Amino acid sequence: MAASFTAPATGAAGRPPGVRVGLGDLSRRDFLRFCSWVTAVLALPPRYVVRVAEALESRARPTVIWLEFQDCAGDTESFLRASHPTVADFIFDIVDLAYHEVLMAPAGARAELSLRQAIERARGEYLVVVEGSIPTAAGGVHCTVGGRTAMATLREVSEDAAAVIAVGTCAAYGGIPAAAPNPTGAVGVRDLVTEVTVMNMPGCPVNAVNLSAALVHLLTFGELPSMDDLGRPLFAYGATIHDQCPRRGHFDAGRFVKEWGDEGHRQGWCLYQMGCKGPTAGHNCPVVGWNDNTSWPVAAGHPCIACTEPGFWDSASPFYTWMGQDLLPQRAEEDEGSEGLGVALGIGGAALAAGAGAAALAAQRRRRRAAAAAGSEARRPGPPEEATTA
Repeated sequence: MAASFTAPATGAAGRPPGVRVGLGDLSRRDFLRFCSWVTAVLALPPRYVVRVAEALESRARPTVIWLEFQDCAGDTESFLRASHPTVADFIFDIVDLAYHEVLMAPAGARAELSLRQAIERARGEYLVVVEGSIPTAAGGVHCTVGGRTAMATLREVSEDAAAVIAVGTCAAYGGIPAAAPNPTGAVGVRDLVTEVTVMNMPGCPVNAVNLSAALVHLLTFGELPSMDDLGRPLFAYGATIHDQCPRRGHFDAGRFVKEWGDEGHRQGWCLYQMGCKGPTAGHNCPVVGWNDNTSWPVAAGHPCIACTEPGFWDSASPFYTWMGQDLLPQRAEEDEGSEGLGVALGIGGAALAAGAGAAALAAQRRRRRAAAAAGSEARRPGPPEEATTA
């Protein structure tokens, strides 16, 4: 499932050597370094660096309308702290950010006018980025902007969009507002938008690195990246935290943190028994990290809480309860100082145990997704009367 997008080419005539079109005042060397970096994030072969560079140099900026609904603004905060590219480079050189309530200068009626003008100017070609869940209870009255419900605004703006990108877990699945008992009837974008391609980029918050990479992919190839069954780009969500984790060796060897601050915790052992949900969470957190890849939750000593998966928050809590011994490729409890079961069984036995553990992990992930899907279906709204405010 992919949305096609064709951006008109723009000439680079009149630009002095070493200064590219866009991305501020980067030198040619720094620009190509950026292209190499984003190509790696997209898991593309190195030969695509040139193609990425050509696309960024020659394509017009796509119009982006960013809608913010029922959320904590964490995805915007993550976006503001991006440095590859910076938010200024992103807004002025990669996309035409025509509407974003937090970042735009106009307010009130002038802001709403900006939204209408952006739709008219790029009808059928603009991208919609949605942050936050959409409340549907009581006609959607729990979230209104400019006197209109989030439901009404989303349906109107997405109708003529080339594609919609749901950033953050709230926009993707309903997230924290949809946690039981879900008093506002919060749902994700795909529960309401069915006629336009929707790409989910969950996370609490979304990683701005992945958002930038997805947009560069769109500019380079004219379509959104390949997606999984949940509508998530495979380059960012195609592998589990567990399979990319630097602590995976400790998991396989049976070295686990048993309580906060113990010797294993100080030595950086596996956090699985402390509630880490990495085996069922798809994301490239260990690869791209946060804050210029300075760190990420597990590196800081905290277990993954699977914030990118359907049903979060309910499906991941309680956070510090482990997922069970049957998911381990070796026994969970070992005498202090004993060898890991992988060593005791030998290579063949360890492989069989690892295979059994992987099968159990896959089964549990399927069960969690099915439960989340059932919950989403139960929350899916009918055609209620739209609520408006004066």
